[in-house]
Amino acid sequence: MAITTTTHLNFRGDARAALEFYQSVFGGHLTVVAYRDFGMPDGLPDADKVVFGQVTADNGFSVMAYDVPSQAAPAAPLGATTRENGVTLTGERFFVAVTGDTPEEVGALWDKLADGAGIVEKYGPSPFSPGFGMLTDRFGVTWILQARRDR
Repeated sequence: MAITTTTHLNFRGDARAALEFYQSVFGGHLTVVAYRDFGMPDGLPDADKVVFGQVTADNGFSVMAYDVPSQAAPAAPLGATTRENGVTLTGERFFVAVTGDTPEEVGALWDKLADGAGIVEKYGPSPFSPGFGMLTDRFGVTWILQARRDR
């Protein structure tokens, strides 16, 4: 039996923009279905928002996302993420981790994903990886990017 896990991100109105951005970074096929496509009447606040979205690339990258309906409870504020003395300090409940074969290929993804991001730890060699970095993208999602060791 094969099992695949896919990160599912929950947004408050900007899932489409986030998915389009992630497609521009990682490539692949973008699928976006709006609430109106499932019968929500146009003119309601969430009709144009994403009820199902996914980016899937041939290189194995996959992420899903949707917009939490506006009638849902307000989102809790996100905790800040920092690194001090090689230790990650955070109040967030998840990170998205991307691992690639070489520091160069991961560095190219880093350069794209870093557009508009807050850098937690700049991408570069680390004691455990030839390429490692952390950032919080313009949508508030914290990413860990690293190259495999021993490649």
